[in-house]
This record gives sequence, C-alpha cells and structure tokens, in this order.
Amino acid sequence: MSKPKSYFVQKRFLLEASGSPVSAYLIKAIQKAGHTAVASDISNDCAASIFADELIIFPKKEDPQLWNKVEKLLIEHAIDIVIPSFDEMLLGWSERKESLADKGVNVLISSTETIEVFQDKWLTANFFEEHKLPCAKSSLEPIYPLVKPRIGRGSVGVYIEQNSQLRNDNFKLGDISQTVLDGEEYTVDCLFDHQHHPIYIIPRKRLGVVNGKSTGGIVKQNKIIDEVVIRLSKLIKFEGPINVQCFVDKDEVFLVEVNPRIAGGMALGFASSCNWIPLFINILDKQDITPTSIQWGMKMYRTYQEFFQL
Repeated sequence: MSKPKSYFVQKRFLLEASGSPVSAYLIKAIQKAGHTAVASDISNDCAASIFADELIIFPKKEDPQLWNKVEKLLIEHAIDIVIPSFDEMLLGWSERKESLADKGVNVLISSTETIEVFQDKWLTANFFEEHKLPCAKSSLEPIYPLVKPRIGRGSVGVYIEQNSQLRNDNFKLGDISQTVLDGEEYTVDCLFDHQHHPIYIIPRKRLGVVNGKSTGGIVKQNKIIDEVVIRLSKLIKFEGPINVQCFVDKDEVFLVEVNPRIAGGMALGFASSCNWIPLFINILDKQDITPTSIQWGMKMYRTYQEFFQL
C-alpha cells in the first residue's frame, strides 16, 4: 500500500561530478522544485560552484579512503537524497544503498546486480543474447568491425575498423568487438518506480553529438521501442532514471547498451514530460505515480554558458 501524501518538505540533493557542462539542467530542476542543489566535484574550479546552492569537494576515485570520506561528507552536509551519475561510483553507491538509508541518506539507484551487468558492455551483450533481446553480435576477439572498451563512457575508445589486420593490431585487452548496426540511433530516457515499473519511456533522436554526449535532440514516439524496453524491464530490476541506447531499422529495434543512471541529455526528457525531481522523492517514498502526457516532437538545442568570478 502506498504512503499517504505529505506536506512539502525541502530536501537536500547531492549531485556528482557537477563540473560537467551538462549538469546545469539537473541543478536548475532541483532548484525549480524548491529543493537545495548540493553539487560535488574534485575541484571548486567549476561553474557549479557559482549556480549550485552549495559545493562539496569530493575525494578522487582512486583515494583508498574514498567511501569513508564520502559517507562523512554526506552526514556533515545533511544530504537527504543522492542522484548518482558518475559511472566509476555507481557500483559503490548501489552496494551502500541500504546502509546509507539507515543513516538518513537515500540513494536513487538500481540494484547491484543491475549495475554490474550494464556497466560492463560484454556482460550487457551476454544478457541481451541470453534473453533473446535484439542486439549486435559481440566478441572478446577482434572479429567484428566496431571496437569499444568493455568499461567506458561515451565514445572514448570506440572506433570502426573494417581492415581485419589493422583491427587486430589495435585491439587491446579489455576491448570487445561488435557488428555495426544499421538504422537510426535513439537514446531512450526512462524513469522507473519503486516496483520497477516504467513511469516514462521517452525516445529521443540525437540532433548533435560531441564526444558521445548529446548536444541536441527531438523526442519521437515509438511503440516498438516501448515494447522492447518494457520487455527488458521485466528481466532485470530498474529503479529511478535509466538511459537506453538502441538503433531502429524499419520495424526492428536493436539494443546497444543501458546506462543505469541519469544522463545529460535527459534534460529533454524532463522538458517534454515534467520535472522529475518530485517524482524521485515519490519513488524513494514508495508512492504511486501518475505520469503526465508527453509533448512529442519537442526539440532541444544545447549551448554552453559562461560564468565569471573574481
């Protein structure tokens, strides 16, 4: 049974890697919802130090005392909710979700099993194959033209090499190879409730990409994508914001990868539906959520903004 709705209570949200240029929309969404946006980064030399409500300096991911320090900072700064976005930290957040909740810090993230599968592109490919989900063929050998690191973000280390000898020469330990998919590439912004059911499935076609990150897009309704994402979600548990990448070729959808976290391009998902920040709170409070209608055809264009400080 869902909890009864309560009066508005201001929450303190922690955001990761806030020095990223695409973090601004999330900070603004938190502030528009009436909550406090606490940014974090390894340096205070970032724009978020100006437009966020607060900035916490986090230890580097290589720090042997990383999680002890992070937990101490969360308590010191009275953080209520964490929205993980930094790939290298996702597994750690999921492993500590219950222990942090006992300390009053709620982390909006999927299960450890889900993070482990989808942070590794080889495990992701095996999961798709095992459950007969449409996807590219994959190998740990340089068999196929598309090469990418098993663990990595965006387009870093990704290339296509048709020449088998050159591909073999450049193939590194930790790489996988895949077939090249045809069709239109889509990124799907998804939000899942506490019972792992989809609230929103919003496909967007990229209008521009720089270093694997979207610089523009348009939301386009696609029932075939909806069906594949729903099928996927019945096989493994998602919670909170999830980002699915796929190709659509005529009447077929081929899955590429799943990012079990919030993503920069989700600004368009927010704008075309509603501000997801209050929904994040509802999910953590295990409340039922009724989705709003989606403004199909909405476009997003992104430009970077300068900030100056003496």
